[in-house]
Amino acid sequence: MTIRIREAGPEEHDEAGEVTALSYREFARPDPSWDEYLALIADVSERAERTTILVAVEEEGILGSLTLELSGRVEEYDRRDLDPDEAHIRMLGVHPDARRRGIAKMLMEAAIDEARRAGKARVTLHTTERMTAAQAMYTSLGFERTTDHTFPDGFVLLGFEKAI
Repeated sequence: MTIRIREAGPEEHDEAGEVTALSYREFARPDPSWDEYLALIADVSERAERTTILVAVEEEGILGSLTLELSGRVEEYDRRDLDPDEAHIRMLGVHPDARRRGIAKMLMEAAIDEARRAGKARVTLHTTERMTAAQAMYTSLGFERTTDHTFPDGFVLLGFEKAI
């Protein structure tokens, strides 16, 4: 079966959100803020109006998704316009049953291509310390470490950037 990467349609937002939240569940910390974050991740329709939602699709449905911000950040802690040359990747997730098939890499490559088509010169993203497989993939795709974001509770998001 062939995996296709394309923009999600409105009728796919719920399924894409469920897959993405499920993919993040293993990284959740035992506190209410993670429950809120998983609900935010699942709400694709809310962010689809301001971002590009890419999905990896196979016959049985959505296997993964990625949010690409081309004009502004939608995250509460960093709601701002992006620099004119910047695109930002968020919420990359692959269903646990579909991992190790290169789906995350396909989504990343499609997002980079989309950012390039939009005239961007660089792509940024954040990940967590626990997401070691994601960090290795980002590095293999040519991303380099940049400034981290530390929340008041000490939680750290690792910064990455790639010139395109």
